[in-house]
Amino acid sequence: MVRMSSTIIRLSVALDQGTLREAMRLTGSRTKRETIAKALDELVKTERRRSLTVALGTGVFETTEGALRRRRRRAHART
Repeated sequence: MVRMSSTIIRLSVALDQGTLREAMRLTGSRTKRETIAKALDELVKTERRRSLTVALGTGVFETTEGALRRRRRRAHART
């Protein structure tokens, strides 16, 4: 399920119909809004992972994969 924030904006965008239909089919979304929300959610996750990967490689953020997994489990347990 896609989380929607309490602040919702309206906007008009021009999208390729074929691409949107394909995205709806692949994600199992029933509406265009849901499809776009899922796409944005995935984009945010991907970019956060990319930022974390860069930070891990610079020594700014030092941890192990196991420690990251434990942190993630604890964070999900709280929600």
